Amino acid sequence: MKLILMFAVPLLIGNLLQQTYNIIDAAIVGRILGTDALAGVGASSSVQFLVLGFCSGTCTGFGIPVAKSFGAGKQKEMRNYVFNAMMLTMGLAVIMTAVCTLLCPWILHILSVPEDIYTNAYQYLLVIFLGIPFTLLYNLLSSILRSLGDSRTPFIFLVISTVLNIGLDLLCIIVLKWGCAGAAIATVTAQAVSGILCLIFIRKKVDILRMSKESCRMKRNTVGNLLAMGLPMGLQFSITAIGSMVMQAANNGLGSVYVSGFTAGMRIKQFTMCPFDAIGSAVSVFCGQNLGAGKVDRIRKGIREGMGIAVAYGAMIGLVLIFCGRTLSLLFISRESVAVLDAAAKYLRCLGYFYWSLGLLNICRMSTQGIGFSGRAVFSGVTEMIARSVVSLVFVDLFGYTAICFADQTAWVSASLYIVPTCMLCVRKAENMIAETKGE
Repeated sequence: MKLILMFAVPLLIGNLLQQTYNIIDAAIVGRILGTDALAGVGASSSVQFLVLGFCSGTCTGFGIPVAKSFGAGKQKEMRNYVFNAMMLTMGLAVIMTAVCTLLCPWILHILSVPEDIYTNAYQYLLVIFLGIPFTLLYNLLSSILRSLGDSRTPFIFLVISTVLNIGLDLLCIIVLKWGCAGAAIATVTAQAVSGILCLIFIRKKVDILRMSKESCRMKRNTVGNLLAMGLPMGLQFSITAIGSMVMQAANNGLGSVYVSGFTAGMRIKQFTMCPFDAIGSAVSVFCGQNLGAGKVDRIRKGIREGMGIAVAYGAMIGLVLIFCGRTLSLLFISRESVAVLDAAAKYLRCLGYFYWSLGLLNICRMSTQGIGFSGRAVFSGVTEMIARSVVSLVFVDLFGYTAICFADQTAWVSASLYIVPTCMLCVRKAENMIAETKGE
């Protein structure tokens, strides 16, 4: 537990700082530009999660073979994985940026974005898409550093970029009056700074990653292993986000009041979910390194203790959302907007009842990925997508915004029923593979 927490705390604070980008954007936009602008920023949050989640998940997956090689003491193999991961990420950046920017108007149409907030939504989303290369740069390099056991350095660079983001938000929105596009420009610029700082640090300080000519070769087997880990993790985030897009489209159809309330609630939800991601990532790296070292008992202990921490946190923060959701929503919404405040508070209150289930879901899913069974973990994302889609397509017409407020929880519980026993099965499979290897 001590090792997991020591690794997770800098990662947690880094995740919180990353979410601070979004919270600062939403707070300044909502308070200065008004609730319509806030709705414009939030109307496409699900598709941002789809695209940026795919980037983050893929880069995290690329880090798993690096962690495994590092744990096994195979440094030449590790460096070759890092080089090939960089090449794949460059290609992914070009393709995703081109496709997403071209499809931006179509995406907003599919999301049923109301006409009165369409311009703000388009400007914000387009700039976010243009910043995809910087998102990939930071996520890949931070994933590599974490695979080597260093979660502190990415955190330090995020602190710097967060402070920069605050200043740029105020400059772009208040001084330059660039509106919603200014909020997106501030976020992308800050993300670029954190990625570039990671690159400079690795080149100058991380001797173990100094590349030789032998390391800088594209190898079919290496590329295959990276894609086998990265794509399923990226797809898992994307598949999950498809359900969120269906949910958001259904909510957008209820009008701008519910879009604004949902946006405020989502910002708070994303912030409070950061500890789940941090603990899950820590347990995933811990499992990957111990898989490489052939220590199954430590894998089991890491999963068990990580799950205990995550479930306890989920129960605690759930109470906060139930009793303090309305107060927290005042970060983004003025007291005069009573209907929007009511919508945000209701969404957060309903989330709070089932927040503990995220502890089970995240730890078991990330552990399953960390020991090399990314494909099985993807199906938990499929389960989430189906559950959210069914609630959004079937029950929103019957129960309106109340159905939206329970869509996430339905997805979390459904996915947990699958991934918890699957994780246990995969640990047993990993134990058998290690035993066979030692027997040889």
